[in-house]
Amino acid sequence: MTGTAPVAGTDHGLVDIAVIGGGINGAGIARDAAGRGLKVLLCEKDDFAEGTSSRSGKLIHGGLRYLEYYEFRLVREALIEREVLLASAPHIIWPMRFVLPHSPEQRPAWLVRTGLLLYDHLGGRKQLPASRSLDLSRAPEGAPLRQEFRRGFEYSDCWVDDSRLVILNLIDAAQNGASILPRTRAVRARRDGETWLLEMHGDDGAAQVVRARALVNAAGPWVQDVIQGVAGLNSAQSLRLVKGSHIVVPKFWNGPQAYLLQNSDRRVIFVNPYEDDLALIGTTDIPYHGRAEDVAIGEDEIDYLLQVLRRYFQTPPQASEIVHAFSGVRPLYDDNADNPSAVTRDYVFEVHGAQNAPPLLSIFGGKITTYRRLAEQALQRFAPWFPKLSSAWTAHRPLPGGDIGGSFDEFANRLARDYPDLPRTLVDHYARLYGTRARQLLGRVRSTVDLGRHFGGEFYECEAVYLRENEWARQPADFLDRRTKHGLHLTPAQRVAFENYL
Repeated sequence: MTGTAPVAGTDHGLVDIAVIGGGINGAGIARDAAGRGLKVLLCEKDDFAEGTSSRSGKLIHGGLRYLEYYEFRLVREALIEREVLLASAPHIIWPMRFVLPHSPEQRPAWLVRTGLLLYDHLGGRKQLPASRSLDLSRAPEGAPLRQEFRRGFEYSDCWVDDSRLVILNLIDAAQNGASILPRTRAVRARRDGETWLLEMHGDDGAAQVVRARALVNAAGPWVQDVIQGVAGLNSAQSLRLVKGSHIVVPKFWNGPQAYLLQNSDRRVIFVNPYEDDLALIGTTDIPYHGRAEDVAIGEDEIDYLLQVLRRYFQTPPQASEIVHAFSGVRPLYDDNADNPSAVTRDYVFEVHGAQNAPPLLSIFGGKITTYRRLAEQALQRFAPWFPKLSSAWTAHRPLPGGDIGGSFDEFANRLARDYPDLPRTLVDHYARLYGTRARQLLGRVRSTVDLGRHFGGEFYECEAVYLRENEWARQPADFLDRRTKHGLHLTPAQRVAFENYL
């Protein structure tokens, strides 16, 4: 369709790559491409990470259970990435030890131990301690468990603030010149000579256009909608939507360890420390056929998760203690597996376009742990169209705020010394979320008086202003649920007061 008239509205000119989708995959590709000197634009129809990428289990992990499905390459790649990401963002990613009580009805002990030994060595582990066996009748980790679970194992993986990982990639992309557009929906894309003409609509209804030498479709659950509804093309690949739900309850055990529980259906449930005094429990794996925007936890899922807790813990939480719950839709590549838990977490690219036509690259599947490698491989697919593309660079470059030097505790102590009149819990909050960028946020602040209005918990006006001006936060949930988790620590009245402030 050459020679078509431009759409009236804001014209962003010509870019090398336009990315549709502001989840972890789109953000990672935008960062990598912009850092290689390409001109990049990214648009997201909602807030960044509002879909799948803020509703994960919040782990950087190899996927221990994927070894049962012989996903050795995927697990190895994820374990290697675990080390890379831990070094690049130690303020939002940190090691966590997982206790696995042995349940012989599901898997024999020798099989679990063999799997853990393979898990220890498959990815060239360097920073994390190795797995070990536990006598749960004596080890403190066994204290909250029912007495029949006397044998167990312990291994390492990493925690991640998933939605902040997305934001840090976007900040780095913007610092390298990318145009980042939240709440801007891709409406129509058509080839026009050697470029794509992409029409977008902002949340105010205003039209925007950009010409791009290549398009990336990182729309997650909506990847087929973009291929067919936006670009007007057909796809040879299929997507399988799987719902995963989590509940949040007050933490009900002592110690920093997490638990990995084997259920009678051979699924595993994570029970992780969350926000100091809470616990995050999940996830379910249920085929999903509705609109991704409408996903919500069901009573059957709540019962399922609580039943697993009752099987393992002496004093498990009750339904009345649930303080928060969320569901996400995982857009998995459909490999025709019968069991949703067995569907591969690997990713597949589909490229539309010959070398003489501008390409559209669509992403099916993937997991948060491997997003950086996915971004590298996506750009490799563009080599025929960008023959002078520079080499990969993100493996050894910290994400914004990650250049803390030394351990996180040492960094937090230095920050506390520089701001002696601020409460230590508040300093630790800024250190965790912003790393070295905390100094940019705090500026000349010397006491809580300088922080402005107090919204409750650790949330002050200074941080709200910073998020609005530097991290694209607009709506209350952007501030309270994704950029931070302040919403878990505010009363309903305090949350309403903040919404009125906005």
